[in-house]
Amino acid sequence: MATPSAVPDILSPEFAADPYPYYRTMLEEFPLMRQESSGGYVISRHEDVQRAFRDPVFTTDNYAWQLEPVHGRTILQMSGREHAVHRALVAPAFRGNELQERFLPVIERNSRELIEQFATRGTVDLVADFSTRFPINVIADMLGLDKADHDRFHRWYTSIIAVFGNLAGDPEVAADGERTRRELGEYLIPIIQERRANPGDDLLSTLCAAEIDSTRMTDDDIRAFCSLLLAAGGETTDRAVSALFRNLLDHPDQLAAVRRDRTLIPKAFAETLRYTPPVHMVIRQVAEDVTLSGGTVPAGGTVVCAVGAANRDPRRFSRPDEFDVFRDDLTASTAFSAAADHLAFALGRHFCVGALLAKTEVEVAANQLLDAMDDIAFRDGAAPPEQGVFTRGLVTLPLTFRPAAAGASPAVGVPAVPA
Repeated sequence: MATPSAVPDILSPEFAADPYPYYRTMLEEFPLMRQESSGGYVISRHEDVQRAFRDPVFTTDNYAWQLEPVHGRTILQMSGREHAVHRALVAPAFRGNELQERFLPVIERNSRELIEQFATRGTVDLVADFSTRFPINVIADMLGLDKADHDRFHRWYTSIIAVFGNLAGDPEVAADGERTRRELGEYLIPIIQERRANPGDDLLSTLCAAEIDSTRMTDDDIRAFCSLLLAAGGETTDRAVSALFRNLLDHPDQLAAVRRDRTLIPKAFAETLRYTPPVHMVIRQVAEDVTLSGGTVPAGGTVVCAVGAANRDPRRFSRPDEFDVFRDDLTASTAFSAAADHLAFALGRHFCVGALLAKTEVEVAANQLLDAMDDIAFRDGAAPPEQGVFTRGLVTLPLTFRPAAAGASPAVGVPAVPA
């Protein structure tokens, strides 16, 4: 099966510049497409990508070469009882009362501290001054690490994300990822060992103490999970905050509605995840021949799940290329669970364990930013373009705004605690 000339290779500059027109062609004409640069296959329809996330014939064996060199072995590569136990060891900190009571104040404080640095200035690059710093600061704070090391965390995070999208096998990217794994281990392992001896009330201490069925995480298990959390947790929130504001600013009536009624923020975030997801492509590997829309992938084949295309599949969503906070075919109440309509957090057994953390971070950030900034506008009259292929988003978002009156009350409808 050859790549159709109507759609360039997904690693080409043309595709990277603007994948959305090509997504439409893929969805209608080439739902199963040969990927020339790697010899794998690209699937784009919602039903096919949904199946790839849920059907165990689609394995995560690919992470052995895609992510293990930079993370080590993580829960993403596990299956069966091993996966269930290790997920149960880490999941409690990212849901329910534990998240709300223990880490909500951490999230609120870190958002507020960043906003205070530009709140009276009238201008901000929302990416450089807020969204790239916010989730990394939160994760460092949750783990009980020194936020003064932010620049190192950010460099490691950037390196890990580059490895995630290195389907072309660039040796420099791979070498930098291996260096990041070594440096992060040298940084974290002594801290993990110290927390085992002298536990505190931070997440790292909780991971050290967690035990299920006589199974505990090793030092390297914890290091690998922290590496995964830094990359996946940072990337989702970083890109989602800037994308949310970019999408709302592109639709002033919807921005005004969200400003008036903050209970719309979860719907706006869910629609942002559908319309401009932080992760556009996720890889799976098939254990046996699999028939999908457009043909068959042979056993052992690598499948690139085009989440960015599937989230705009007209078979699943009406007016898929329109951003609409009020759409009735995207359910906000399930958008941050394994029953989500969009596919930005995957589905099934490998559904993103940090989805509720990302939801809470984005809701807190959006509320506090809207409270601090009135009359928000693109500084240069228009938003800059997105960048990236496997992960995609804004690398800058220069804005102007009128500083809100000191002590002004937030808009009605703001939930005291994000749900």
